[in-house]
Amino acid sequence: MSSQSATHSGEAAVAAAPDGVDAIIEQWAVVRPDLETTPMEVFGRVYRTTQAMGDRIEKAYRRLGTTRGEFDVLATLRRHGEPYTLSPRQLSSTLMLTTGGMTGRLDKLERAGLLRRSPDPHDRRGLQVTLTEEGKELVDRAVVAGVEVQRAALTAAGLDEEETAQLSALLRKLLAGSGSGDGS
Repeated sequence: MSSQSATHSGEAAVAAAPDGVDAIIEQWAVVRPDLETTPMEVFGRVYRTTQAMGDRIEKAYRRLGTTRGEFDVLATLRRHGEPYTLSPRQLSSTLMLTTGGMTGRLDKLERAGLLRRSPDPHDRRGLQVTLTEEGKELVDRAVVAGVEVQRAALTAAGLDEEETAQLSALLRKLLAGSGSGDGS
């Protein structure tokens, strides 16, 4: 067998392997044969994929000494660009966290030297949060680790570049139709 046909049969094996969602669908087919379950199949697999990838990415971040929640704060500051500064309110709204939840994360990250809080020069009552050089280095390593985990999953699934692009486009449409509003 050529390596090309081995790759294709590997892809078929991934695509054809029954999963936990198939078992649920089969159970519904017995008790409700009238039920059209394709939407359940799609969202069941999206949900299970999200859980599995979230766990894998969390492990990659933990190896670097951070968590997904902490990464989200650092990554938001990093993506904002220089000087990597936002107000706690901007961070809270971007990450959809309560102010109490944000304060806890900021306290921990500040103690670790990954960010610093300082008075806002434009608002005497406000604060600004700035990524430190250590924080920037950590988030840069963590984002690479997360992307590597994601790339490995796409490769293990046998998706080529074109299929990955198609999947991304289809998921974008699905997200837009789900009513998330801002796409985040």
